[in-house]
Amino acid sequence: MTRCAVFGTGSWGTAFSLVLADAGCRVTMWGRRAALVDAINATRENPDYLPGVRLPDAVTATADPAGAARDAEFTVLAVPAQTLRGNLERWAPLLAPGTVLVSLMKGVELGTAKRMSEVIEEVATEDAAGDAAGAGVRGRVAVLTGPNLAREIAARQPAAAVVACADEAVARRLQTACHTPYFRPYTNTDVVGCELGGAVKNVIGLAVGIADGMGLGDNAKASLITRGLAETARLGSALGADPRTFAGLAGMGDLVATCSSPLSRNHTFGTNLGRGMTLAETIAATRQTAEGVKSCESVLDLARRHAVDMPITETVVSIVHDGKPPLVALKELMSRSAKAEGH
Repeated sequence: MTRCAVFGTGSWGTAFSLVLADAGCRVTMWGRRAALVDAINATRENPDYLPGVRLPDAVTATADPAGAARDAEFTVLAVPAQTLRGNLERWAPLLAPGTVLVSLMKGVELGTAKRMSEVIEEVATEDAAGDAAGAGVRGRVAVLTGPNLAREIAARQPAAAVVACADEAVARRLQTACHTPYFRPYTNTDVVGCELGGAVKNVIGLAVGIADGMGLGDNAKASLITRGLAETARLGSALGADPRTFAGLAGMGDLVATCSSPLSRNHTFGTNLGRGMTLAETIAATRQTAEGVKSCESVLDLARRHAVDMPITETVVSIVHDGKPPLVALKELMSRSAKAEGH
């Protein structure tokens, strides 16, 4: 039985643990709060993030990172994007040799503008101290992304995803490890495109949520989704991504789910802002991390480093972090100079 470690006991980490167990893996989840870990083991459910969802017997939880990591063929990282580096620096010496590092995170690191796989490669290679293990880190870093709303997957509703890795054989191994009758993963070697699709869709999800909160119609929503995808593709082109990726599950698929579902944290966060709540009020009302709130700044930073125009992302940053009223930001966005659609 394949051993998997899942670092993170939030809704997506918990739901993916269920998927792995249903696919025949034995899973150990790591959580930072001992009380939640004990509750998961005692009740067979995660009462804080997925109450009412029974976890398979093959899933256990621990507050000991070394115990979680021991002998894991796959080490799944499901923590907030901006905490990844600090956490992984502590965990890296504990990881099983040759383990495949799987990112479930959809964000860009503040300050460095690095994608999550880049952070993982950097930290893991540093821990390998330049030996032979360090040379092969990139081929052991995989990304799982797509339209994967945790609550639906935990209910075993049909969903598809993308498993991306530079090493196609590793991607196929992970594909097998998480393939169930209700969860269908596809492989891809375009890690850059898959990660950008997942990170930028959170920002566009905020924009669409703000529009919904303002009471704007479906035309506005469709326009934001379409032009948001264009922004993502422009950034992807500058970073060497395969343009076909953005027409697939990691691009359009994830974007549609995030911008249309009430289960989307980023859409809900944006809706509250659009209704007039302040940033502090919206954060206080949000139980789980909405990655786009912080990543919108780092995505914009990444775009500027590569001279890529991303007006919707700029607008979201101006509302979320600069305090610009949504109506003012909307007027400025709509008054931009006219251009051809392909630009």
